[in-house]
Formats: sequence, structure tokens, C-alpha cells
Amino acid sequence: CSKCGITVLHMYNHSVYCLSFADEYCPDKPVFNPSRLVVKYGDPVSVTCSIRQSYQDYFFGLVDFMGNHTKNGTTILWEVQRMTEWRTLTTCCHINATDYCCCSKLPVTVYKPPDNVSISFRDHSGPLLEGHQYTLQCEVHNVAPVENLTVTFYRGQTALGQLQSNNIEKKPVTEILTLSINTRKEDDGVQYWCEAKLELGSEGPQPPPVVTSEKFITLLYSLYPSMRLPSVLHIFLSLLLTLLQLLSNSCRIRFVFHGFFLYFE
Repeated sequence: CSKCGITVLHMYNHSVYCLSFADEYCPDKPVFNPSRLVVKYGDPVSVTCSIRQSYQDYFFGLVDFMGNHTKNGTTILWEVQRMTEWRTLTTCCHINATDYCCCSKLPVTVYKPPDNVSISFRDHSGPLLEGHQYTLQCEVHNVAPVENLTVTFYRGQTALGQLQSNNIEKKPVTEILTLSINTRKEDDGVQYWCEAKLELGSEGPQPPPVVTSEKFITLLYSLYPSMRLPSVLHIFLSLLLTLLQLLSNSCRIRFVFHGFFLYFE
């Protein structure tokens, strides 16, 4: 049957047996409240499943679940003291005497915010050169589910780009997302940072969990004398040129400084 999708289990003498295929499109489907569950790892869970009318002598129960459940007439209360499963899908079914099965699924999303977030330049350390391309990388540690992760890169208060992971792993992972940038002379002294956000929908926590990296200040070098240099570098170069001039006078060596290139004759 094209509408039959999942195998249902029947509870008999505390044993579970395969009974038949369930119809997920039946008119009297059990109703979960809430209809979608988003829970933080380690938190408690409380969900109800109800049917519209009493089915005397019919099976009515949960399938494929963890924790405990309590049946009260046409309602089942499902409770978990601590959610410790990353992949879970609970099903609620009622079955009539002719083995006709009518079921509803409860999608469950178990999430964990990142432990920490860090930002750096890939394969580079030290000052940047104006007009060059560099790769920023944002490393998000121990987050789940990573497919709901959105990372935004910032230069100062300006968003440079927003990236999402295409990793479908449900358990916590460490994810690295990268963004290429081109440096400008205005970037001297600006702060780079990134923000990791878990977008879990309307059923998730509001506002969404957000963890930001530390901000680091960039030191930008210009290869052209006309370009403004950082004040600290100005002082250093002035002292260096004074020292080189003294050496030049005493040793009769001529030093020529042009931009960031030093020659001697």
C-alpha cells in the first residue's frame, strides 16, 4: 500500500511484536502536543499524545520511545527525565481489531550550544598586507545539530558574510567555516570576529542560542610610502632609521629605505 510507511509494534505480555504497517494518512491520527519537540541535551521532556475518541479494546500506545509513558483514557503522557539521545523519533499509534494501524510521528531535535567559538586567519600570522586576499576561519566547538548552525563574519560592526553548514551529523561536532576577504587601507586597526547561532525554528529557544568569538585587531602594512602606517610602526621605523644612519656615518655604509624594502650600498 502506497500510504503505508512504518512498521508498528504491538505490546503483548510486556513483549513487543511486529504487527502490521501503519497508515500515516488516516483521518483519526493521534495528535502530539507539541507537534514538534526541540529540547536541549540533558533537559527533561514532557509531551502528550491524544486520540479524538475512545477505542475500546484497541491498542493505543507509543512506539520507539525512550523514558516513561502513562496512559489515561485517550491521552498518553510521555516523559523523559534527561534527554540523552541525539537521534530520536517517537511514534504514537492506535490499532483496531482488524490490525488497521493509524500513527503519528513526533520529530525531535536535540540541540547543544557551542562550547566556544574562535576566529583566525587560515595559514597566516602577523600583520596583513594591503590589497592582498586572506581567508578568515571561524571554528565552532562541540555544537549540535550542526545543520542548524549559521555563522556570521564581522569586520567591526559590518557583517561580511553568513554561512551555513551542510553537515547532517546529529551528535556534537567541531565545524570550521571560512570566508575570503581582501584588505584595504581602511582595515588598519579594525576588529574581526564571528558569531555562531543555532537556528532551531519557532519551537526552539527564543532568542536562538548565540556564541561569539573574541575580537582581534588587525595591523595592516602598506607597501607604498604614501600610505598611512600604524603609529607604533612609525615610531619603530624612525628609531630604526636613526640607528641605521648612525651606522652609516661610522661604517661608511649607505642604507637606502624605500617603502618596506631596505637596501645597503
